[in-house]
Amino acid sequence: MKYFSTRGDPEELSFEEAVIRGLAPDGGLYIPTEIPSLPSNWESDWLNYSFQELSFAILSLYIPVHEIPADTLQEIVDKSYSTFRNSRVTPLHKSSDKLHVLELFHGPTFAFKDVALQFLGNLFEFFLLRRNASIEESGSQQKERLTILGATSGDTGSAAIYGVRNKANISIIILHPYGRVSPIQEAQMTTVTDDNVHNFAVHGTFDDCQDIVKTCFGDKVFNSKWKLGAVNSINWARILAQMVYYFSAYFQAKRAGLLDGGKRLQFVVPTGNFGDVLAGYYAKRMGLPMEPLAIATNANDILARFWNSGKYEKGEDGVVETVSPAMDILISSNFERLLWYLADEAGGASGGSSGREIACATVKGWMAQMKENGKVPMPTEVLERARKDFVAERVSDEETLETIKSHFTPQDGSPSYIADPHTAVGLHAAAKFASTNPDDVIQIVLSTAHPAKFSEAVTKALQDLPGFDFENQVLPEEFKGLLDRPRKVVEVERADVELVKRAIENALVKDAELLGAQSL
Repeated sequence: MKYFSTRGDPEELSFEEAVIRGLAPDGGLYIPTEIPSLPSNWESDWLNYSFQELSFAILSLYIPVHEIPADTLQEIVDKSYSTFRNSRVTPLHKSSDKLHVLELFHGPTFAFKDVALQFLGNLFEFFLLRRNASIEESGSQQKERLTILGATSGDTGSAAIYGVRNKANISIIILHPYGRVSPIQEAQMTTVTDDNVHNFAVHGTFDDCQDIVKTCFGDKVFNSKWKLGAVNSINWARILAQMVYYFSAYFQAKRAGLLDGGKRLQFVVPTGNFGDVLAGYYAKRMGLPMEPLAIATNANDILARFWNSGKYEKGEDGVVETVSPAMDILISSNFERLLWYLADEAGGASGGSSGREIACATVKGWMAQMKENGKVPMPTEVLERARKDFVAERVSDEETLETIKSHFTPQDGSPSYIADPHTAVGLHAAAKFASTNPDDVIQIVLSTAHPAKFSEAVTKALQDLPGFDFENQVLPEEFKGLLDRPRKVVEVERADVELVKRAIENALVKDAELLGAQSL
């Protein structure tokens, strides 16, 4: 198994190199040379697997044993999920007979990003320790070090920081849009004052932050000097780790009898950057039974507009601030990976290097058009193929708040449930999809964050209802007093690449002084 760029860079990488690099030199995203099929007996053999066992089984299909020995991979997996508060890691919660919620927020930062970033942080550490052991054997004093550079709309930042804080030979720098993440999200990042952790609050949008990060990766001199590594979902390991919870949900549903009588599953996924739902697409391509994946967006609806109108273009008003801020994204980075497969299929899926080159050239052209014109005229055949595997809906802020309220005070006998605004987007979209679904379809909504992370939206929706008490019903012990702790953050006055580069260099020079110059 090798990995290559969606935009045609000719080099094929090992899993390790794809993870360490994150973003390809040509700006493309790494994808595997093939999508492995599931073992013939997977459904019976894996039925009673724990999350950790499922993770090992699925990761092993993409990671050759000569890169990470089986016992070592199992150790990394076990270490990654030992930090979760629930023994099932991603438990399934029943809302009604035909609606369930997959809770992905039981990790250290109470967000779904922990599932991938606990694993990715341990991968980075393993690869660097192994590389530096070889360097020491050669007699060199120059240890290899990695600078994790990422952008966040809220949850990636804290999950990444908690994944690599105090890990050997790693510094992390996270850009977030100033004033555009929730207070809890901002505090989770900036109250981590470890020497190797740096937060930049950039006056701009998440897309501005993401563009700056991509530009830094694309600057070969800057990238080489500071040994940049990616934690955003542009990093293939993020997508790989997230595939596991689709399988976990399937087996939880199967063990509970939800699929008896030939019933079918539909996953409903609130998404902004397309990574979460893309993991489901890979699971589907591997052979996991499911109905078309259901995409739920907020007012930043580039994905919903693509599936419903065939237009892939930026919104006229730029990024719209909503009550579900982690999805306030203008362009979904991971959509490029799906576009590659759609281009490959539309081109006849001829396979081999020639078919791949055609698909890469097509995607490279589309991305250039998007950057220059803000839109891409998609061929009808591409849209038709996309509609075979996905459906999409847009959800307004008003619908989001009303959904939080209706699930807290259900009128149909369902148990009361407090959803964060992103999960509420998924729940509202699920109701829309359910109205046209066949009767034998069971829905699973991916719950991406604990409601306490978005206190303003949850309180706004529920504050007038009798019996609601945010501190006692929602706020975990881990969050109490968080907003009052000391902060470590650098404010960047505008979204300017050179300004951010200088701030990065200043931070890393200080790291050299504090952590040892020979490690940089």
